Amino acid sequence: MKDKKSLIIYFSRADENYSVGYITKGNTEYVAEYVQEFTNADLFKVEPLVPYAKDYQTCIKEAKMRIGNAPIKESINDISKYEVIYIMTPIYWGTYAPEIETAIKDLDFNGKTIRIITTHEGSGLANVVSDVKKICKGANVLDDAITIVGSQAKDSKSKIESWI
Repeated sequence: MKDKKSLIIYFSRADENYSVGYITKGNTEYVAEYVQEFTNADLFKVEPLVPYAKDYQTCIKEAKMRIGNAPIKESINDISKYEVIYIMTPIYWGTYAPEIETAIKDLDFNGKTIRIITTHEGSGLANVVSDVKKICKGANVLDDAITIVGSQAKDSKSKIESWI
């Protein structure tokens, strides 16, 4: 996978995170940077049009309300030059962050290979793999998805290197 033209599509949120407290960089962002380091992939950070609240409890309530309707600041429209797409997200309500769905739902994944990483504090992969398979028609969604405990994201570099 290291020699293939790759893109990382990720969502990450700073501020108050579950069991981590207030952070200045989201856990998934650390992981995305490690994957980029080992693959030389391009990065696309998915950002909500309206930022989430800084406190965790309000944020998760807002995320639940955005399921199926999560506008983002910027879209990626063409992934044709990429062979491998890494989709990275924290777990929100049993699946990917709503903004990830907005970012990927209209892309042409025919012939693409997709690898998945989630960050969480107890949810593991949740339903992300099956949900990505539903939305990314024509893609080869690999079953080698991994999960990183959010509070360990900063220290996950060697785990990411082994997975790559």
